[in-house]
Amino acid sequence: MNCHYSMVIRWSEADRAFIVSLPEFGPFANTHGDTYEDAVRAGKEALESLVETYEADGTPLPEPVQYSAAASA
Repeated sequence: MNCHYSMVIRWSEADRAFIVSLPEFGPFANTHGDTYEDAVRAGKEALESLVETYEADGTPLPEPVQYSAAASA
């Protein structure tokens, strides 16, 4: 799968887990992991599943958000 979607990973003290959000897919596109590595793996799996589901349903995929790296002086 070659797509350029955002994956935001944040620590949740309340959940004692890393929470993963996939913002292009809406507010309910979340997963989690006990470690950062687990969260990355879960995020990738969730993203793959979302893309497969959209494609199988014939639903257009959301446009990836475009970011650029800011150069600092």
